[in-house]
Amino acid sequence: ELMVDLNDAIDKLAVTEPRLARVVECRFFGGLSEEETAEVLEVTARTVQRDWAKARMLLRRALSP
Repeated sequence: ELMVDLNDAIDKLAVTEPRLARVVECRFFGGLSEEETAEVLEVTARTVQRDWAKARMLLRRALSP
């Protein structure tokens, strides 16, 4: 059930913040490093760091009861 809820939360995130959702896909599901994710998304590693932190916060909030 948690994976279904997580998937739903990522889908919702993709509607409003598509790059954040892509960062989650690359980092969490793809196992890519910050640098690898930055290369794939054509952004800086610092942008990936900020996006990753923001995405985790938003997903944590979406999954909390």
